[in-house]
Amino acid sequence: MTAHSAEPEFEPLIPMPPLTPEALRTAVERLTPTRVQAFVQDLVEATTNAQQTQSLAPLRTFVHTWGVFVAIQRYPSRAARLSHLEEVISMGVEDPTDAITEIRKIHAKAEAEAGL
Repeated sequence: MTAHSAEPEFEPLIPMPPLTPEALRTAVERLTPTRVQAFVQDLVEATTNAQQTQSLAPLRTFVHTWGVFVAIQRYPSRAARLSHLEEVISMGVEDPTDAITEIRKIHAKAEAEAGL
């Protein structure tokens, strides 16, 4: 069952960092060190794509994606809930509608916290 318990969200592990690659990388290093390599790879790809297309859109997408990621990961209970919901969907046993709705809410809240 995907019903969300009424657990309070505790204080974040870190303050929301500025939406700069350097600040986001520091946050990723602190919150999820195993994701630093993916962060760096995404940054290199975004930078390369921005140069090739002469557009800032790839860098904006990068900042948005990783800003939301950090906003979610700052709260362990939120990150765990998101992981659980994604697992529910990938298992394909339950109707994913409620899980998808809750994932959207988590992302919307994270976007708002990040100022996106």
